[in-house]
Amino acid sequence: MADSDEGKMGIWMTSALVVGTVIGAAIFMLPVSLAPLGLNSLIGWVVSGIGVLCIAYAFAQVSRLSGDGIQANVEREFGPTVAFLVAWAFWVSNWTAQATVAVAVGSTLSFIGPQFGGSAGVVPVAIGCVVLLSVVNAVGVRAAGGLGIVTVAIKILPLLAVVWLFAEQGVGGAGYEPLAPAPVNVGNLATATALTFFALTGFEAATAPVSKVRNAERTIPRALIGGTIFVVLLYLVAGTGIQMLLPADVVASSPAPFADVLVSHWGRDAAIFAAIAITISAVGCLNGLILGTGELGYAMAVRGDLPSVMTRTRGHNTPVVSQLVGAVLTIMLLLLNSSRATTNLYTFMLLLSTAAIIVLYAVGSLAAWRASTAFHQRAVIVIALLFVLFAAYGTGLEANLWCIALLAVGLAIRAVMHRLNSRAETNLPVVAIPGATPESSA
Repeated sequence: MADSDEGKMGIWMTSALVVGTVIGAAIFMLPVSLAPLGLNSLIGWVVSGIGVLCIAYAFAQVSRLSGDGIQANVEREFGPTVAFLVAWAFWVSNWTAQATVAVAVGSTLSFIGPQFGGSAGVVPVAIGCVVLLSVVNAVGVRAAGGLGIVTVAIKILPLLAVVWLFAEQGVGGAGYEPLAPAPVNVGNLATATALTFFALTGFEAATAPVSKVRNAERTIPRALIGGTIFVVLLYLVAGTGIQMLLPADVVASSPAPFADVLVSHWGRDAAIFAAIAITISAVGCLNGLILGTGELGYAMAVRGDLPSVMTRTRGHNTPVVSQLVGAVLTIMLLLLNSSRATTNLYTFMLLLSTAAIIVLYAVGSLAAWRASTAFHQRAVIVIALLFVLFAAYGTGLEANLWCIALLAVGLAIRAVMHRLNSRAETNLPVVAIPGATPESSA
């Protein structure tokens, strides 16, 4: 058993993968969009938190059935075609998200100092991060997991600092800033819920490298639930703290609200600290996405759904070619993002990534429904499904239509690969067995 577990991730690395992939760059800029929504934003955090926890619970239920991964679990319930669509949507969501997170890394570094090239250096720095972290992941899953633990420990520091200031101001009796006077209605709540939901996606990354996790059917559910609960509570308190420590109009117009809060209490040096920590946060998120993208591409290639070259590995079964394919696709998006004609591509890719991951959430929750029998289990899963529908509505029509188009492309690629594989098997030479008759050799 010791040999078979060599090079695999345990509960701490798997939990760090969950937390590290969820906590990216979005949370640090989200208060800017949420501030004008006032009380709706706080309610949105609660609704999104409950919804995401219910989805994580559904995924944990499915993962307990076996350590085979989300695609295999969905296949048992709905067949290979639906399972492929789920894996394909998961894969597309990951490498599109890699592009947006890499841009966030470049943007934050450009804020730290001109030595990173300013605004002109955003895309080159982003591409460099993708290349560097792809190399780290190529070393092996434990190298990526170890980096995940380090980045999680650093990236939560700005969030914990805001939580500390929020609690300190409350205990000291200084009072809080009033929230923006936005009416609480369905429209504002839908917007707030959609925005906060975007920041909470990523916990599903733990379901990708199942073959690289020790005792996966036990470790993955624990990491999913524990890691997601931790992030939801941290986001709820830190996100609320930002909006109550600064005036609403200041937050809404701030390029770096977390840095502004720290500056107002601890001076200018805190802004540099916050920018560095946010950069590390985005790097950790990108690291987890690259790990998941490589594992997903490899799994589909093993099944014959993608080119067989993506099954090539090194070391402890590290899918280096699949990681390379994901990195190339991400770099292509980054190069498109550097064009003035595609200035809106960043936002579009973010929405497309979310629309694609909603496919995974919906089918994964349905698989959990079919695999569960207890009333309380199905009640939680129903809440997850209702939330998924609400999130799909908030994502918007354009992103959802593009997601459907990409699913169709995936089905076309799968059909071509299966046809090519079938021809290759048909054209294999027949080897005669000495002493056998034609009938027996058939």
